[in-house]
Amino acid sequence: MLVSAQAIAADPTTVGVFRIPTLPQARGPLSQAVIDLLRSDPDTTPTVDVTAALHDPDPYGDDLQLALYLCYEMHYVGFADADVTWEWQPALLSLRAELERRFLDALHRDVPAAAEGETAQAEMDELCIENPDGEGASYHLRDNGTWEQYRQLFALRSLYHLKEADPHAWAIPRLRGHAKAAFVAVEFDEFGGGRGNAVHQELFADLLRAADLSADYLGYLDTVPGVALTPVNLMSLFGLHRRYRGAAVGHLAATEITSPPGSQRLLAGLERLEAPEACRHFYREHVEADAVHEQILRTDVVGDLVRSDPGAEADVIFGIRAFLFVEDALDAHVMGAWERGESAFPGV
Repeated sequence: MLVSAQAIAADPTTVGVFRIPTLPQARGPLSQAVIDLLRSDPDTTPTVDVTAALHDPDPYGDDLQLALYLCYEMHYVGFADADVTWEWQPALLSLRAELERRFLDALHRDVPAAAEGETAQAEMDELCIENPDGEGASYHLRDNGTWEQYRQLFALRSLYHLKEADPHAWAIPRLRGHAKAAFVAVEFDEFGGGRGNAVHQELFADLLRAADLSADYLGYLDTVPGVALTPVNLMSLFGLHRRYRGAAVGHLAATEITSPPGSQRLLAGLERLEAPEACRHFYREHVEADAVHEQILRTDVVGDLVRSDPGAEADVIFGIRAFLFVEDALDAHVMGAWERGESAFPGV
């Protein structure tokens, strides 16, 4: 059952009921323009000119990333205070296209394109090289992380994990044959194998509740930094554009290949801290399931796609590299805060 946030916010009997989120506060002129559009009447609102606001925006900053996230959200659950018909209104789509152009221009500038002779197989092989004594948030949390630092990471990741697998699902109708069947097999597991309480989104909601955090969908949208929105926006962009079906496949491959070792480190830290079982269960599931998914994606999805459509290989590589670029930026944000003795997410 879907219930508006306003109707149930103060009702203690609605624990576990899915709350449709409301629009957040703006972070600047771009997100303000999107919020103003979504709060207006879609039948009477003209196209909005944001040329001035787009003059020199940070393509990875809070304002542009929140604005883009709001546009994409209309294709997912939407907002209780935004008319559902905004999803396909030209005014919003036109504004979204401008935001996407700035985001894509930055990605193509910062993410190296595939050079001649480079292969998706070699790119995935590179992802499999693991340093047991590496650097980054998962290593820190494994060895020295505190419970509060785990809670900060959980909240930062909630913007993705509470819609886990949804962005990649857009790629399904863009695939054919064996690649499609194998891709769906991976998504089927992500969606709980037909069991509602095993859907990975629900497992993460259980984790959040066990960590005494909000399990509401988009519950931290008002305070999460743009660097935590960028990875989700990248998935949505790839999934919603048929042009980037290869990048969507590459992104999922990178996600599943890097998930088991990262999840194993996070699980080890949670066990060291004797964290609630619901928190450990989420990462234990990803250690086990994603190790199988890795092999399916490498051979049956990426391998079959590249064999049937060699032109998609460069996009698969771009999807892998873009995944690493935005994930590294988030990791740098988290580790930078912790090294300074600060919270990576002051909103928690």
